[in-house]
Amino acid sequence: MATEQALSISNQLIIQMHNADVFTNFKGKDGRFRHNLRQDIIGLMELYEAAQLCIEGEEILDEAANFSSQKLQECMTNMDQFFSKFVSHTIRHPYHKSMARLNSNNFVFYYKGKNGWEKTLKELANMDFRMRKSVNRHELHQVLEWWKDLGLAEELKLARNQPVKWYTWSMASLCGPSFGEQRIQLTKCIAFIYIIDDIFDVYGTPDKLALFTEAINRWEYAATDMLPDYMKIGYKALLDTMNEIGYRVYKKHGYNPIDSLKTVWVTLCNAFLVEAEWFAAGDLPTANEYLENGKLSSGVHTVLIHIFLLLGFGGTSGNAIHFNDTTGLISSVATILRLWDDLGSAKDEHQDGNDGSYIDCYMKEHGGSSVDIARNCVLDMISREWKCLNKKYFRLYQLSASSFAKAALNIARMVPLMYSYDENQRLPLLEEYIKPILSDET
Repeated sequence: MATEQALSISNQLIIQMHNADVFTNFKGKDGRFRHNLRQDIIGLMELYEAAQLCIEGEEILDEAANFSSQKLQECMTNMDQFFSKFVSHTIRHPYHKSMARLNSNNFVFYYKGKNGWEKTLKELANMDFRMRKSVNRHELHQVLEWWKDLGLAEELKLARNQPVKWYTWSMASLCGPSFGEQRIQLTKCIAFIYIIDDIFDVYGTPDKLALFTEAINRWEYAATDMLPDYMKIGYKALLDTMNEIGYRVYKKHGYNPIDSLKTVWVTLCNAFLVEAEWFAAGDLPTANEYLENGKLSSGVHTVLIHIFLLLGFGGTSGNAIHFNDTTGLISSVATILRLWDDLGSAKDEHQDGNDGSYIDCYMKEHGGSSVDIARNCVLDMISREWKCLNKKYFRLYQLSASSFAKAALNIARMVPLMYSYDENQRLPLLEEYIKPILSDET
């Protein structure tokens, strides 16, 4: 059996080199997938994994995903405990839509093969994990020191104080060993997205939020005269941090990104203000209006533009891609995050504000719709958006922007871990992902 990474690569090559209709070879004369395929469990798993790379118009891959998933679930009752767990994990977390580290852990712990190479592979996986863990813990220590020195946790006690979670976003999106500095700087951006979100949802009154947004649009230290102290402190810290990031980008890549940084923060805060005004007035927008604004307020646009600049793609000469090439990809990732976030009724355990959801807007717009109908609609939208994301990802990957494309894809992969709350308002998948890094066990 191939490793999941090799499987993903081979699937991408097959689908890019051939039309998806190549999968008709698995069908019988009646146009259905052949029943005898259920006897090949490994083949069914590979078919299911390949189907995750579906783009718009490839209905045969939708059929392949449904067929292979159904047959695998039927066969699980006849499997041993370990292989059954391995197959179950594959169905719930296919490689292309999941974090590689989570899936590699699943392989190491659950797969019990009969060949000698499994032991060697596990030894290599453990060596790789220990090296990555050492790097991640060193970077996390730097993030924790920065956050402590910044002092915002003391000034904004009702805001979220989650530097480990913020760093996890960066660790997941920029996986390469050479991206350590970028991960640390990106975590600072993510921290401010959460903090400013809490200023809008938990702290601010409508009039003060309007003043804060006006100050962000001005982007100068003198713009804080009319702000309350907690906003002044947060505003100054944001500008200081963005100036620091701008200097680092200039020093490394030779261009000043401060205008681009200002633009993304203005866009984010304007979107936050729109939401605050909607819900302060008790007037839900249409579902489409909510989603279009929600894609901006999700923070994905802000994060990915920071990644774009930190990776050196923001210069005007020598780059193979232009920012406009990335906008469709960013929109798809933002849509997936916004809809996933709105699927969960549980809020972050440290956030008590209310900023509505797509489901609320959908149910108001479609009178008589139940929560289940609205949720199914959202799940269908997420599935369709993944097809759009796949197409845009493959295109951008071919434009010498693989590091940026991978970062965007990884954010989409990380979304279920960040927003799949259980009945206790915990995030079990995220805890499973983070625990090995924080634990002293090897």
